[in-house]
Amino acid sequence: MKKILIINGHPDTVSFNYALSEAYRQGAESSGAGISQINIAELDFDPNLKNGYRQRMDLEKDLLEAIEKIKAAEHLVWVFPMWWYGLPALMKGFIDRTFLPGITFAYQEGKPLPKKLLAGKTARIIVTADTPAWYSSLFMRNPAINQLKRGILQFCGIKPVKLTYLAMLRGSSPEVRNRWLAQIHELGRKLR
Repeated sequence: MKKILIINGHPDTVSFNYALSEAYRQGAESSGAGISQINIAELDFDPNLKNGYRQRMDLEKDLLEAIEKIKAAEHLVWVFPMWWYGLPALMKGFIDRTFLPGITFAYQEGKPLPKKLLAGKTARIIVTADTPAWYSSLFMRNPAINQLKRGILQFCGIKPVKLTYLAMLRGSSPEVRNRWLAQIHELGRKLR
C-alpha cells in the first residue's frame, strides 16, 4: 500500500484547493493507498522562523505531527494557489518551520551541498493560478514552482517532482472546475 501525504497550502478552508485535495484523496483511496493529510490552515504554529538556523525554535505539537507524516510518506502531494508568483505566506512559514537541518537535510562537513534526508520519496505539485501557464513560464520563469520543486523538495532528495498547473482559476466556469476535479481525481486513482 502506497503511503501518500496530501498537503494543502491554501489558508482558506473553503477554497477550491480544498476541493482539489479532496478529489485527489478520493481517487487515491479508491486505489487502496494509505492517505494522511495536512491542511496547513488548520495547524496551530508560529510561521515565523525567528532565529533563522542560528537557534532552533521549539516545534509546536502540530508541526511535530506534520514532520512525522512527511517522514512516513512515500509520495507528497502539494496543493496551493500561486499568489504574486510565490507560495502563500502561511505555506512558506510551514516549510520554514518543518524543512529544517537534521529533519529534511543535513549539512556535511567540507561539502557544499547537504545530505538529502528525504531521498526515495516522490511528489506532485498541484498549483492553481490566475496567470496562464505560458506567461508564468516564459516571462516569469515559474518562481513559485521552481522554489518548491527545486529549491525545497529536490534539495531535500524528493524526485521526481511532477507538476499540474490549473489556470485560469478566476472566472472559470463550473464545467471547467469539474473537469479539473476529475483530472485530479484520476491522478489520485493512478497514485501519481
